[in-house]
Amino acid sequence: MASLSLRNIKKIYPHNGDDAKKAKKKKKGDEQPEKKVNLQITDKGVVAVQEFNLEIADKEFIVLVGPSGCGKSTTLRMIAGLEDISEGELYIGDRLVNDVAPKDRDIAMVFQNYALYPHMTVYDNIAFALKLRHTPKDEIDRKVKEAAEILDITQYLGRKPKAMSGGQRQRVAIGRAIVREPQVLLMDEPLSNLDAKLRNQMRAEIIKLRQKINTTFIYVTHDQTEAMTLGDRIVIMKDGFVQQVGTPQQVFNHPYNLFVAGFIGTPQMNFFNDAKLVKVDGKYAVELGGIKTVLSEDKQAKLAANNVAEQDVVLGVRPEHITLEKAGFEGKVDVSELMGSTVHLHVESLGRDVVMVVSTMNMTAAEVNGLNHGSTVHYTFPGHVCHVFNKETGINLEA
Repeated sequence: MASLSLRNIKKIYPHNGDDAKKAKKKKKGDEQPEKKVNLQITDKGVVAVQEFNLEIADKEFIVLVGPSGCGKSTTLRMIAGLEDISEGELYIGDRLVNDVAPKDRDIAMVFQNYALYPHMTVYDNIAFALKLRHTPKDEIDRKVKEAAEILDITQYLGRKPKAMSGGQRQRVAIGRAIVREPQVLLMDEPLSNLDAKLRNQMRAEIIKLRQKINTTFIYVTHDQTEAMTLGDRIVIMKDGFVQQVGTPQQVFNHPYNLFVAGFIGTPQMNFFNDAKLVKVDGKYAVELGGIKTVLSEDKQAKLAANNVAEQDVVLGVRPEHITLEKAGFEGKVDVSELMGSTVHLHVESLGRDVVMVVSTMNMTAAEVNGLNHGSTVHYTFPGHVCHVFNKETGINLEA
C-alpha cells in the first residue's frame, strides 16, 4: 500500500489575543521559551509537536503513545490533513502531501467517538464514502458485505447506530474506513470509550483485522497496554517530543530514559534515587542500601563501551523482576493485592514504597495469607534486570 515519511514535522499554534500581548512583553526581556503545562510557548506561538521524524514501512503498525497533551493526536491529524503542518515535510509513498487535501491523500480515519450518521443504517454508514465516489451499486454492495463479514457485523447491517453497543458502533466506524481500501488507516484512541472487557475484545479484533487487510496502520492511544499489544513499533511522546521509537520489547527491556521506563510497564517501574554505580573487581555493580549487585555481562559491555564512570544513579527495577528471598533487602508490607496467580505487594523499604509482583503458583495458601499488612519480607533482584539512569539527565547509561 504505502510507506510514510515524516521529516522534521513541527506544529505551532500562532498566538492570538492575550497570548500575542504576553509574547510581545516577553520578547522585550527574556527571549528564552517558557514552559506552560506541557506545551512550549515561543514568540511564534504554542509548539505542540517538536521536530517529529519517523520512517514508517509499508503495512507497518505504528502506535503513538503518551500522556494527554503530548502531541500524539495532533501528529495524527497532521498526517490526515486535518491540521496544517507548520514546518517539515510529510510524504505518503513518494508524494509530498503537505498541501494535499485530506480527501486526496488516500487515507481513512477512525475517531474516538465513532462519528456515525445516526439517521442512517449500518449498511448506509459503511457505504457512504463509496456513494460519494459514485462507485457502482454492485461494487458497493460487495465491499460493504465483505467489510461486515470481516468485522462480524453482518447481522446488524439493517440497524441504526442507536440500537447498537459501543463495541458494535466502533466496528461500524472501522468498517466505514476499511471499505475505502485506503493506503493508510489512522485510528485516534478508538477504544477509549469502551469498558475494560470490551477494550480487550476489540484489541483482539484489531489484531485480526490487521492480518486480513493490507494497509499501513497508525494508531494513537494513551494506554500503554494497547501500545504494547498492537504495535510493530511504538513511538513514545512527551511534551511534543519523541522520547523513544522501538519495538514493544525494545522499549520495555531497554528504556531510553526515566520517562519511558516509568510510562511503559504495569505496575510502574520502581525507582531508587539513592543508588550508586560502582566497580567491584573491575566489574560494574549497583550499590543500594549497603548491598552490591553485579550487573550482567551485556550491561557490562554497554557501560564499558560508553566509558561510564562510577557515579550516583537512579536505579530502576520492574515490579515483576523482584523476588522474595530469605536474605536481601528488608521491608514491611503496607498493601497486599491478591490478583489470582500473582500478588501485588506495596512494601515500605529503603525509605520508599517498593512495588513487587510475586507469583503465587508455588506458594501454599498459608504463605500467601502471610503476605498481609505489617508482615516483614525480604527481597532481591538480579543484575540483568537493573536499569541505571543518569541522575541529572534521566538518560539510561546503557543508551
